Amino acid sequence: MTDKHRIECLFLSQEDLLQAGCLDIRLAMSAAENAMLAFEKNDILFPEKVVQIFNEDTQERINCLPATLLPEKICGAKWVSVFPFNPEKYGQQNLSAVFILSEIEKGYPIAFMDGTLCSNMRVGAMGGIAAKHFARPDSRSIAFIGAGEQAKMHLIAMKTVFPGLEECRVSAKYDHEEQQFIDEMATLFRDMRFSAAHTNAQRAIEGADILVTATSAQAPLLKAAWIKPGTFYSHIGGWEDEYDVARQCDKIVCDDWETVKHRTQTLSRMYKDGQLSDEDIYADLVEVVSGAKEGRETPEERAYFNAVGLAYVDVAIAYAMYQRAREAGKGRMSSIQETMIFQHENLADWIRL
Repeated sequence: MTDKHRIECLFLSQEDLLQAGCLDIRLAMSAAENAMLAFEKNDILFPEKVVQIFNEDTQERINCLPATLLPEKICGAKWVSVFPFNPEKYGQQNLSAVFILSEIEKGYPIAFMDGTLCSNMRVGAMGGIAAKHFARPDSRSIAFIGAGEQAKMHLIAMKTVFPGLEECRVSAKYDHEEQQFIDEMATLFRDMRFSAAHTNAQRAIEGADILVTATSAQAPLLKAAWIKPGTFYSHIGGWEDEYDVARQCDKIVCDDWETVKHRTQTLSRMYKDGQLSDEDIYADLVEVVSGAKEGRETPEERAYFNAVGLAYVDVAIAYAMYQRAREAGKGRMSSIQETMIFQHENLADWIRL
């Protein structure tokens, strides 16, 4: 037996990625911006994702999202599960994901890796990129409805973009979720003041410069009357704000409006209800990143950003993380096969006829 037909793959756990320094929002933002610009140049293959919804009411689902980065000669796929009621039912996270990355010279896999970290970082990175262009540069306060992993990652992203943020207020469904958010994030940002709203969303939101809704609730929790002029709003989830929030915003920006309009977000609902048209969307984020359209133009503008997630951005961030982890010597090589099936010397002993 020779090594000629051995296929090896680097296994990277979440801990491997963290220890390699992959919890780096700047790394993720750079990979995301480059991927968006590459997509504009047709340098990315981006087929439709495969969606398997097991419960229409709760939206429990597992999706497969592929994409190929042609210049890098890397094909990847994210296998992601979203079970919104896991925290309430089991006390466990609602999202988990893995990535497979393959090179496209021979078509062999090069990595099997945790994808939960990357998925949450992509959400934060896209919000951070949008905030860089549409939030006021003098923003000092941020408020959350929702206190889960994506809210926490969003705070890291916003604090990276705006180091001057000094106040964070959080509202969640339960008091203990707010307190957990504060306990975990206050250790990372000791220069910020944190306060719990005790499940009162209005108390958290009013007066904040940056707003983030990151909740699995399917209800219009965020009210337009609470949002002051000049505010930047990052909408992460599904239906979590009343229609008037978008109506009063001066600019509505999406990661990809053509994708958003066919989903279940607030903007999607407005579009299907005839309350929002293509002309009401100011830009896709890539148009701003490329310089084709302006970001914030006046201090009083209210800006609304909605991202549903683009698989090619996930794959680009995952590949950047893989490269950093490999350079750091993290993970372990695993053999997918040692030789071809019919070249195994003991095949006669293993076959079942």
